[in-house]
Amino acid sequence: MGIRQAVILAGGFGTRLGELTKNTPKPMLNVGGQPFLEYLVWNLSRYGFQKILMTVGYHAEVIKNHFKQGDDYGIKIEYFHENTPLGTGGAFIEAYEMLDSSFLVLNGDTLFDLNYLELYRIHVKSKALATIALRNVTNVERYGSVIIDNLWINDFSEKTESGSGVINGGVYVIEREVLQFLKKGVSSLEKDLFPLLTANKRLAGKTFSGEFIDIGIKESFNDAQKLITTWQNKSAIFFDRDGVLNVDYGYVHKKEQFKWNAGAIDAIKWCNDHGYLVFIVTNQAGIARGIYSEKTFELLCVWMNEILMPKGAHIDQFFYCPHHPDEDCDCRKPKPGLIEQVFQKWSINKKKSLLVGDKISDVQAADAAGIQGVIYQNGNLKDFMISNFRK
Repeated sequence: MGIRQAVILAGGFGTRLGELTKNTPKPMLNVGGQPFLEYLVWNLSRYGFQKILMTVGYHAEVIKNHFKQGDDYGIKIEYFHENTPLGTGGAFIEAYEMLDSSFLVLNGDTLFDLNYLELYRIHVKSKALATIALRNVTNVERYGSVIIDNLWINDFSEKTESGSGVINGGVYVIEREVLQFLKKGVSSLEKDLFPLLTANKRLAGKTFSGEFIDIGIKESFNDAQKLITTWQNKSAIFFDRDGVLNVDYGYVHKKEQFKWNAGAIDAIKWCNDHGYLVFIVTNQAGIARGIYSEKTFELLCVWMNEILMPKGAHIDQFFYCPHHPDEDCDCRKPKPGLIEQVFQKWSINKKKSLLVGDKISDVQAADAAGIQGVIYQNGNLKDFMISNFRK
C-alpha cells in the first residue's frame, strides 16, 4: 500500500517572529485567512495519507484543540508532546512506537509543494534509509547548500556561502529502523543522522521545483500572505474516464474489466509532478440501469488510486453522474454540473485548467463550465494532453 503516515514537526518556539508567536505556535499563525498548518494537512490528505503524527510542545493545546483527532479533515491525527525540546531527531526516538516502518516528515513552518508519492517512489527504488526533497534557489546563504552526485547526497555546506544552489527542502522520507543511529535525548536529523547516512551512501535526494512557502522569519511570513493565495488557487486537469483513462468496453465497473489506455498513468503522474489537481468527471449511467451499484463504482475508484500511488501518481477526487440519460439532471455531460461540483469543493484556476474527453459532450461540458476542453481518440494520452494544453 506504500506510505500512509506523515509526521509534522510543530513543536518549535518561533522566537524569530517575536510577538507574533507570544501566544500562538508558529505553525498556527494566520496565513491567507487560516492557520498555516491547515495547508499542510490539506495537502497530505489529498495525496492519500491516512494518518498524521504531530510533534508538539510550545502552546501545544492551540494545535490540539484546533485539529483534535482529525475527523473534520478526513485523516487521523495523533500527537507526541515534547515536555522539553528534543530537536528534530530526539522526538522520533521518544515517539518510536507511534511510527510506521516508513514515514514522511514535514516542517510545520514550511510548505514545499511537491509530489510526495514521487519522493517515496524514488526512496523505495534507491533503497535509501532516508530521502530528502531538494530545491534550487538563487541564494543558499540562509539555508546552506546540498552537494549531490546523481541520486546520492555527498555533503552539506554551512549557512555562510552565497549564490545559487540546491538546498534541503525540509521534506523527508525516513525508514524507522534508521532511528537506531540516534542517541536518546536532544538530537538533530540534519546534524546527527544525515551526515552518518551520507558517509555510507544511504541518504538519497531528489530535486523538485514546486512552490516553497516559508513562515520562519518576518520577511518570509509577510511574503507568504500573498504566495499562499496563488498557490491554493490551483490549475486542474479533468479527465473523462471510459475511453480516456481506460479502454471503453461498455459499463466498466470492476478491476477485471479495467485496462489502462496507453500513457494514461504517465499522464496522471505528469499532472501530479507539475502541481495540477487531477479530477475524474464521468457519466455512469450503468448505475441507473442497475448494472452495478454506486458502492461498486466507488470501490473501483479506490482500486485505481491503489494502482497509481506506487507509481508516484494519484487522482485527487472522483465525480460521477449516476443518473439515467432520460433523467433531467444537471450533472450528466454535456451539462457542466460535475465540473461545477469540483469548483464548489476546490479552489480552481479556470483559465489554466483542461478537460480531456473522448466525446463532443465532454467538450460541451467544459465550454459551459468555462474551461478548455479537448477530445482524445487514440495514441499516448500523456503526449496528447501536453500537446493540446494551452498553459
